[in-house]
Amino acid sequence: MEKSKFGKRFEGKVAIVTASTQGIGFSIAQRLGFEGASVVISSRKQKNVDEAVGKLKAQGIEALGSVCHVSNAQQRKNLIEQTVQKYGKIDVVVLNAAVNPSVNPILQTKESTLDKLWEVNIKTSILLLQDASPHLSKCSSIVFISSISAFQPPPGMAMYGVTKTALLGLTKALATELAPHTRVNCVAPGFVPTHFASYITSSEIKRREMENMTSLKRLGTTQDMAAATAFLASDDASYITGETIVVSGGTPSRL
Repeated sequence: MEKSKFGKRFEGKVAIVTASTQGIGFSIAQRLGFEGASVVISSRKQKNVDEAVGKLKAQGIEALGSVCHVSNAQQRKNLIEQTVQKYGKIDVVVLNAAVNPSVNPILQTKESTLDKLWEVNIKTSILLLQDASPHLSKCSSIVFISSISAFQPPPGMAMYGVTKTALLGLTKALATELAPHTRVNCVAPGFVPTHFASYITSSEIKRREMENMTSLKRLGTTQDMAAATAFLASDDASYITGETIVVSGGTPSRL
């Protein structure tokens, strides 16, 4: 991703991206930063935060890092407070944190695992936005990161997929509640080979199988997801709210 290729749609804006020290989250923060945003990144480990901030700053991006396990109420508050103390406002929030701690069928999933999936993938996004909402600027934007699995939860990821389906509804509900000053949209990535989705590249056979499920016959990249997120967060999408863009290379997606 080359900084010189992009415009400056986020000049003077402040963007928070959760779970953003690697993978899709990092690419989103990088893209927003390349387009002029001051980006606030977060992750559970200080080492990862420091390394990611260093990479962004080395590319000329204004970046602030905060340790934030989204299930930790104080760390969520710290993330918002540190952002407001340094930049005075919040223009964009991208909610990317998620877990998939089980490959069991839904009816064989432990209650503690169900609770963790609900908490991290849905509940903490609501709680973080409760903290952030008083500081959102007029014409602000929220983007949830869902998944192609929201439309057809696959075996081994079924309950994860169900939580991602819930984000589609949350997007609609909050778009109504926060209008007209804040837009709320969602990106549903297709198959992207990241550390989180390492099963995609666990074998060449699996990779080709995934590629053949797409019309474009390739896997997605983190930059593909960043581009869609940046569009929805930008003024180019000023008349779009409550919508989900599926970025999956043509993989079927319908509820």
